[in-house]
Amino acid sequence: MKKWLPIIIIAIVAVGLYVKGKGFYNGVIVEEENIAEQWSKVESAYQLRNDLIPNLMKVAERYAEYEQETFKSVTDARSKATSIQIDPSNITPEQLQKFKEVQGSMTSALSRLLAVFERYPDLKANENYKELMNSLDRVEKRIKVERDRFNETITPYNNMVRQFPNNIYASIFGFEKKDRFDADEGAEVAPDVNDYKTNK
Repeated sequence: MKKWLPIIIIAIVAVGLYVKGKGFYNGVIVEEENIAEQWSKVESAYQLRNDLIPNLMKVAERYAEYEQETFKSVTDARSKATSIQIDPSNITPEQLQKFKEVQGSMTSALSRLLAVFERYPDLKANENYKELMNSLDRVEKRIKVERDRFNETITPYNNMVRQFPNNIYASIFGFEKKDRFDADEGAEVAPDVNDYKTNK
């Protein structure tokens, strides 16, 4: 019996490691799926904003026809923002940084556009414009909510892959710490649509 004892111990340890590893792997996959799902909601929120902009400019052009340079800067920023697509199952720090940069540029261009609209009282009195501004306000709030939720889904994943002994399994399986969507300084501030509403 004694000669079998080391083999039995090794077998028990091996089974324990397998069960622990399997549980860890499956748990991480669940967390990654949660992250991917939430990232799609982040992109969807930004896309809603991108979809509103052409309509906003179409209404504004009738009143602010001399602001073509501003319109062009917004159009260019929107084009760049819509060209960035990230695979939610493989979000790299480089992809996330690029996404943050183009969305930050879009936010800045949109802020300048809304500031320009302040000079046109007839535009601000237009009912379509008011409705678009209300829609934009709702979208900006949704962007912040979805971005915050995305960051919240990153936390349990990072905790799982960094804690001992999970970090050993993470290294074996190739799971790495993921970056949060922390916007660059200034870029995280969405255009304050309330400042540009006619009914304030």
